[in-house]
Amino acid sequence: MKKVRITVLKTTLDQELVEEYGVIGLRACPMLKAGQVFYADYAKPEHFCDEAWKAIYQYVFALAHGDGKSLFYYGDWIRKPGVAICSCNDGLRPVIFKLEATEEESEINYIPIQ
Repeated sequence: MKKVRITVLKTTLDQELVEEYGVIGLRACPMLKAGQVFYADYAKPEHFCDEAWKAIYQYVFALAHGDGKSLFYYGDWIRKPGVAICSCNDGLRPVIFKLEATEEESEINYIPIQ
């Protein structure tokens, strides 16, 4: 299993939806900032948003277990091998992530139950 680099590409705010549904003063995500980088494999990185992890973990898992040279989803989504562009599930202020397979081997940091 390889590590996957998670880069925060940008935080967004859908002003039209915020005006209709958001609380007064709602801003872009306060937890993550563009340019932040995390590494993951099977587990959520430390200080990473729980809700964002729920939205992207299946892509992280697939990249961690892939060869890093294949295109995602039969080549009809992303044109760069070993890359996925995903977002969290906040409909008013989604955060956009770039996930990249790396060559760095992952290490299990727990003792399996026998």
